Formats: sequence, C-alpha cells, structure tokens
Amino acid sequence: MFDTDDLVQLVTESGERRTHSDFSPYVEDIDLPALRSLYEDLVVVRRIDSEATALQRQGELGLWAPLLGQEAAQVGSARALDVDDFVFASYREHGVAYCRGVDPTHMLRFWRGSTHSGWNPFEYKMTTPAIIVGAQALHATGYAMGMQFDGTTGAAITYFGDGATSQGDISEAFGFAASFNAPVVFFCQNNQWAISEPVSLQSRVSIAARGRGFGVPAVRVDGNDVLAVIAVTRAALERAREGSGPTLIEAVTYRMGPHTTSDDPTRYRPAAMDEEWKAKDPLDRIRALLETAGVIDDDYLAAVQQQADETAAALRRGCLETVAPTALSMFDHVYAEPHPLVDEERRQFASYLDTLEGTH
Repeated sequence: MFDTDDLVQLVTESGERRTHSDFSPYVEDIDLPALRSLYEDLVVVRRIDSEATALQRQGELGLWAPLLGQEAAQVGSARALDVDDFVFASYREHGVAYCRGVDPTHMLRFWRGSTHSGWNPFEYKMTTPAIIVGAQALHATGYAMGMQFDGTTGAAITYFGDGATSQGDISEAFGFAASFNAPVVFFCQNNQWAISEPVSLQSRVSIAARGRGFGVPAVRVDGNDVLAVIAVTRAALERAREGSGPTLIEAVTYRMGPHTTSDDPTRYRPAAMDEEWKAKDPLDRIRALLETAGVIDDDYLAAVQQQADETAAALRRGCLETVAPTALSMFDHVYAEPHPLVDEERRQFASYLDTLEGTH
C-alpha cells in the first residue's frame, strides 16, 4: 500500500468514480450526500481564499498565502481527522483551519498584524501559521512522541510544501519519527513550485521516495481528488493510531496562484502549465461527478454560492472591524502566569513609550 509511487486516484478529472483495491474501502461511507457536503467545503474554502487575496490587494492585509488549486488536498485530509488529532500547519492551510472550525476572521488577524497568532491552538487542535519553513514537522513529531509517552490515543499531522522537503527540519523529523515509531502523518502538498523553483529541480526522486529513504512508508495521491485524499489520510492515521508509526503522504497538486501575494508567478511559470492544471481543477471534478449522478441542480449551486458569499462577507466585516493591538499587549501572554522579569520589561517599555507621545 505504501511502497509504490503509483498515483492513487478515486475520481478522475472528468468526474468518474474509480475503485482502488487498497484505498476504496476507506471511503465506502462517502455517499452522494457526503460528496455534496465536501463540494460545499471546497467552494467555501476557495471563496475565503479569494476574499482574503482581495483584502490584501486593497491594503487591508500585510500578506496572504493563497491556496487556490489546493482545496481538495486540504479539505480531504482535514475531514479525515478525528477530534483528538492535532494539526501542525504551515502558513497556507486555511482550508484545514476552516474544517477544524476556526472562525475565518481569526485566520486573517495574523496576516493583518492585529494578533500574535490568531486563535487558541488547543481549542481547535491546530496550530497557528508557522512561517519558519519546515519547523512544524519537528513540532508535530515531538508532539506525537509525547502522545506515545503519555499513552494517549490520536495522532499528529503536519502540513508542508514540496520546497520544505529541502529543509533540514523535515529530514530531522523523518529520522526521529521513524526511529521512535511516532504516530505522525507527514502531509506534503506538492504544488510543483517552491516559490520560483520547480519540484524537478529540488528532488531527482519523488517526494514520497524521500520519506522511504528514512524508513517512513509513503504514498502518492492525486491531491486534486478530495475522495482519494480522504482515503489515504484515513489509512495513514489508522497506521499511526494502531502503533505502526509515521506515514508520508505526497499529495500531487498545483498552486494556481502566486506563492504569496508578494509573488508574480508569470515571471517563472509558463502559461501552458497553468492551463494544463486548470483541467484538473478539484472543484470541477466533484461537481461533474455530482451532476452525472443527478444530485445537484441550479438551485443547489446557487445556494452553495450564497453560503460562500455570506462567509466571505463575514470574513471581510470581521477583518475590517478588528481592533489594532496596543504596544504593551505583547507582554500579555508570554507566560500563563505572571512573571517578574516580564513585568519589569513591561514597565521599562511603558517608560520608553511615554517618551513617544500618542503611541499607546
């Protein structure tokens, strides 16, 4: 199951459902109503992303990391998680955050500079955005090892891109996870580009093969196929929970937009490649499947779009109504309990601010 580079696909680009001897059993419960719900997730997540991108272009956010094209990889993997599983995200997992129940407004606070993080990680069992590329894989591995030591159930899952696999942090995480049989799932969204460098330059073998080199079983999945992503993620989580150790999932997808809103992909990426991947759009294939099955119509599509638009409107409203933090608030949550050194630093900084009229 995890020793081949064959791409797992359960829904073709044209919307035809396939069977797979190893992974189809993991999604036998995903019937047409469930697929409709997944389609709604995909539409809403894309709408959140487009609204946030617009807010950044209008000067309301300092930066944004678009997920356009990667919705199925995020929704599929997130919907495979149990409530006790803990997510260690990078900076692009807005779709995962939505599926974990995070208020979309809270996602934007970090990028607006109005908070240090955005939400309480323990409330949603998901960390806030990690900017240091690859570091979250070490955090996930350590957390998973801690779960082992404590004898608790559940698993950790960490998200990163193909470019992050060139970082030493990822290699170290693979090594520790394999050595200690940690219950962690490494989820790589191979979106083909590490900013301006193609994955073919970063690795002469598949990303999955990199994991196997450390003793981490790995699977490659069509990252634009939400059903296949659910299946392989459930299988990997099952391995983790039963004590069989880590798994690497390479979700082969495509970043349709820029790396971040400070990037211009037209400077390094051929338009023909964009067109090739548009034909593999994750939303279009599930819509085609549902249309063929006769379970959606214009009224349904309009209702889904209205839901997405209402979410985007609330997102914009919440973003614009966010109150900017005061300078001294940086000391509020350094430790869970009061600390004399932090108190002294707060007093010193307050004295400094007093010399700068109107700053706090």
